[in-house]
Amino acid sequence: MDDETDSEYHLETLAVHAGRGVDPATGAVAPAIYPSSTFLRRPDGGVGPSGFGYGREGHPNSHSLEIALAALEGGAGAVAFASGSAAMLAVLESGARRGRVIVPEAAYHGTLAQARELLPRWGAQVARVDTTCLQAVEQALSADRTALLVVETPANPALGISDLAAIGELCEARGVMLACDNTFATPILQKPLALGAGLVVHSTTKYIGGHSDLLGGAVVAADPGKWLDDVDRFRTRAGASPSAFDCWLLTRSLPTLPWRVRAQSEHAARIANFLADHPGVAEVMYPGLEDHPGHAVAARQMSGFGAMLAFRVAAGRRAAMGVTESTRLFTRATSLGGVESLIEHRASVEGPDSGIPEDLLRLSVGLEHPDDLVADLAAALG
Repeated sequence: MDDETDSEYHLETLAVHAGRGVDPATGAVAPAIYPSSTFLRRPDGGVGPSGFGYGREGHPNSHSLEIALAALEGGAGAVAFASGSAAMLAVLESGARRGRVIVPEAAYHGTLAQARELLPRWGAQVARVDTTCLQAVEQALSADRTALLVVETPANPALGISDLAAIGELCEARGVMLACDNTFATPILQKPLALGAGLVVHSTTKYIGGHSDLLGGAVVAADPGKWLDDVDRFRTRAGASPSAFDCWLLTRSLPTLPWRVRAQSEHAARIANFLADHPGVAEVMYPGLEDHPGHAVAARQMSGFGAMLAFRVAAGRRAAMGVTESTRLFTRATSLGGVESLIEHRASVEGPDSGIPEDLLRLSVGLEHPDDLVADLAAALG
């Protein structure tokens, strides 16, 4: 597929064709795996005709994946990583070298741990802000030397929603880079770059991989240039490059991404409505519900509300733990975005200092029939 014509195609077509093509040497339709760690160089030592020199700096499979992810997000380029955490750390490090970094109050605990434990070692000034509150964001951005604001929306684990367009305008007016963790929404449901973000971060382990069988991450940039170059350089220097096989698996999963995400989102909406009416549930956190505080913003900036939700069990922690022990189809496990449904007592995973309610359970809704999933939760809730 010609990269210049990407904008002509729908997401479903891009998911199948971007970064892929018939192998000119063999005629193979399916992409090949290139596990080589090193590549032929020119007699003068320069990179050879393939454009690749050493696997840590990139290889054919990571290159194909990066083209596809940039096309899906509507970006100018992408850098693939060995994990989502490595991808986020590259962005945080790039911001820290430029000035002050702002991270969300609510986000994946690994991101917050990086900001809390690693950035100060590099002499960075770090602040946390409730990004669902525009007034708080505007106040935080007023501080001198602010270089980067990170937003996660929908946010882990309670599905808070931040207004990307409004925050993007605030960042643009102050010359601050806006980076959005788009893992929960995926490029199928939300396009942060079109709403004002300059960088998008993914844990490709989740929906993009979609089968709970790999670790990966990516950063997509709205524009080519120094931020993307810095992210790429961090990957190379830190040795955070993904393997050829993992990139191949991700590329293989992309054609089904639109259909998986939309089906999972439909299932999650069905489950959220069931839980909202259940007497054993005190609160449901899902942006598709009209009483969710971020519903209006989510409806405006997302094409679907996603397949993640959280709920609080009315009878407290012990009852919540009992639910995780009683489900038959929801597997008690960490992570999200796979074809199988998962349930997790998030406070136990993040620890006592996380501030997550002890009665909260997080669901990653899979591709099982929604009637079966509802029946499974109904039985577990008793």
